[in-house]
Amino acid sequence: YLETIFLYYLINIKKGYKKMKKALLIIDVQNDYFVHGKCRLYKPEIALDTIKRLLKKFRKQNLPVIYIQHVSMTQGIFFIPNTEGVQIHNDIKPLDTETVIEKHYPNSFYETNLHHKLIESEITELVVCGMMTHMCIDTTVRAAKDYGYQITLISDGCATKDLEWNGVTLPATLIQNVYMASLNKKFANVILSSEMV
Repeated sequence: YLETIFLYYLINIKKGYKKMKKALLIIDVQNDYFVHGKCRLYKPEIALDTIKRLLKKFRKQNLPVIYIQHVSMTQGIFFIPNTEGVQIHNDIKPLDTETVIEKHYPNSFYETNLHHKLIESEITELVVCGMMTHMCIDTTVRAAKDYGYQITLISDGCATKDLEWNGVTLPATLIQNVYMASLNKKFANVILSSEMV
């Protein structure tokens, strides 16, 4: 955290306290989470439609867009390297000018250059969306808060799935609501896409 403040300070001095900006962070919107994929989520198409609108808005305003792409480094069942399932969904295919960062763990900052990329681009605010809510979204949002970023989490731009605990199936809608409620205010400003200014 102190390193972040120091680097921001150096950038501000160099740039003459130029106003910093926000970026859209799209996490793990990859084929394996959709129909015919190896880990289909609950209604991921709804979140995808929201993300498409957000992406259009950020591109129109010429604001940075950063994609996170998870690639499994273990004998997992999805996001296997060199498969169709690991690819970012074609509906939000990154432009050549947009950044794609590969990760291997739920935390998008862990063993990646995401933090340094954000510092170089003078970004202090993240608008976050993607998949899965209970795993990579939750973990990344909490990590981003530790780094001092201002975070807006788009609830209808995220998707999750049913989970099982002690023989009880917890429905995806419950999982979604619990995680959004847990992150709201303390870690992020959780809003609907319709509330975006």
